[in-house]
Amino acid sequence: MKLGEQSLRLLVEKWLAPTAATPVHVTWSSRTHASQKRSVRAETIRPEGAVAIFFFRHDDGTWCVFPPAAWYPTMRAYKYAL
Repeated sequence: MKLGEQSLRLLVEKWLAPTAATPVHVTWSSRTHASQKRSVRAETIRPEGAVAIFFFRHDDGTWCVFPPAAWYPTMRAYKYAL
Protein backbone atom coordinates (compact mmCIF):
# COMPACT_ATOMS: atom_id res chain seq x y z
CA MET A 1 0.00 0.00 0.00
CA LYS A 2 1.41 3.38 -0.98
CA LEU A 3 1.49 6.29 1.44
CA GLY A 4 -0.67 8.44 -0.84
CA GLU A 5 -3.43 5.83 -0.80
CA GLN A 6 -4.08 6.55 2.87
CA SER A 7 -3.93 10.35 2.85
CA LEU A 8 -6.54 12.19 4.87
CA ARG A 9 -7.94 13.86 1.76
CA LEU A 10 -8.48 10.57 -0.07
CA LEU A 11 -10.12 8.96 2.95
CA VAL A 12 -12.48 11.92 3.41
CA GLU A 13 -13.44 11.72 -0.26
CA LYS A 14 -13.91 7.93 0.00
CA TRP A 15 -16.02 7.89 3.18
CA LEU A 16 -17.92 11.20 3.01
CA ALA A 17 -18.05 11.92 -0.76
CA PRO A 18 -18.04 15.73 -0.55
CA THR A 19 -19.75 17.79 -3.24
CA ALA A 20 -20.38 21.50 -3.72
CA ALA A 21 -23.81 21.02 -2.12
CA THR A 22 -22.49 18.90 0.77
CA PRO A 23 -18.99 20.12 1.72
CA VAL A 24 -16.99 18.45 4.48
CA HIS A 25 -15.68 20.40 7.45
CA VAL A 26 -13.10 19.42 10.04
CA THR A 27 -15.00 20.06 13.25
CA TRP A 28 -12.42 18.77 15.75
CA SER A 29 -8.69 18.12 15.78
CA SER A 30 -6.48 16.74 18.53
CA ARG A 31 -2.86 15.91 19.20
CA THR A 32 -1.87 14.09 22.35
CA HIS A 33 1.10 15.61 24.12
CA ALA A 34 2.77 12.40 25.21
CA SER A 35 2.79 10.47 21.95
CA GLN A 36 1.99 13.19 19.37
CA LYS A 37 -0.84 11.05 17.99
CA ARG A 38 -3.22 13.02 15.80
CA SER A 39 -6.91 12.62 15.13
CA VAL A 40 -9.57 14.68 13.36
CA ARG A 41 -13.35 14.64 13.11
CA ALA A 42 -14.77 15.41 9.67
CA GLU A 43 -18.46 16.18 9.24
CA THR A 44 -20.91 16.79 6.44
CA ILE A 45 -24.64 17.50 6.38
CA ARG A 46 -26.83 15.29 4.22
CA PRO A 47 -30.61 15.27 3.74
CA GLU A 48 -30.78 12.37 6.23
CA GLY A 49 -28.84 14.38 8.82
CA ALA A 50 -25.26 15.00 9.92
CA VAL A 51 -22.59 12.41 9.21
CA ALA A 52 -19.25 12.51 11.05
CA ILE A 53 -16.22 10.22 11.04
CA PHE A 54 -13.06 10.26 13.14
CA PHE A 55 -9.76 9.71 11.34
CA PHE A 56 -6.55 8.67 13.14
CA ARG A 57 -2.95 9.18 12.06
CA HIS A 58 -0.76 6.09 12.38
CA ASP A 59 2.99 5.94 13.03
CA ASP A 60 3.76 5.29 9.36
CA GLY A 61 2.05 8.58 8.38
CA THR A 62 -1.15 7.05 7.00
CA TRP A 63 -4.64 8.02 8.12
CA CYS A 64 -7.25 5.38 9.01
CA VAL A 65 -10.77 5.20 10.42
CA PHE A 66 -9.51 3.03 13.30
CA PRO A 67 -7.06 4.15 16.01
CA PRO A 68 -3.50 2.84 16.01
CA ALA A 69 -2.72 -0.07 18.29
CA ALA A 70 -1.40 0.92 21.68
CA TRP A 71 2.24 0.15 22.31
CA TYR A 72 3.16 -1.47 25.60
CA PRO A 73 6.61 -2.43 26.84
CA THR A 74 7.15 -6.17 26.75
CA MET A 75 9.58 -8.53 28.37
CA ARG A 76 10.71 -11.69 26.65
CA ALA A 77 12.70 -14.07 28.80
CA TYR A 78 12.90 -16.87 26.23
CA LYS A 79 15.76 -15.13 24.39
CA TYR A 80 17.87 -15.31 27.51
CA ALA A 81 16.89 -18.79 28.71
CA LEU A 82 19.66 -21.38 28.73
